[in-house]
Amino acid sequence: MPIEGEYEPSPWQWVQDQVAEYESSGGARANTLRDTGLPIVIFTTLGQRSGKVRKPPVMRVEHEGEYALVASKGGAPENPLWYNNLIANPDDVTLQDGPEPFDVVVRQISGDERARWWERAVKAYPPYAEYQVKTSREIPVFVASRK
Repeated sequence: MPIEGEYEPSPWQWVQDQVAEYESSGGARANTLRDTGLPIVIFTTLGQRSGKVRKPPVMRVEHEGEYALVASKGGAPENPLWYNNLIANPDDVTLQDGPEPFDVVVRQISGDERARWWERAVKAYPPYAEYQVKTSREIPVFVASRK
């Protein structure tokens, strides 16, 4: 089911433009991180405090129909804001990887499972390894599974 509510776009214009182009083209355009050629997906969640619809693009890390959502924030000392949204509303998430979004449930992972997904994430987007070195926090990883 689509996430209902008022959509509040990212404060960054390039993210707003990417999400709009991705969604309007059914994932055929704006489906990579800027000029890197590396694929992205868009997930939709509700703001923990605002209740507004949020649509962050993240790197596409897919394995056997599941997706990793890596809360890297470029190696910043704090988690991205969407981290708290997923913690608060893990069952109210959709993910779009192509023409149509689909419902997912997310869970934060740890231990050996996180290590396996982290390896996949770094393979899909090598800068994640640099981001982990830049920060003292362990970068959180969520797995999104179809409902």
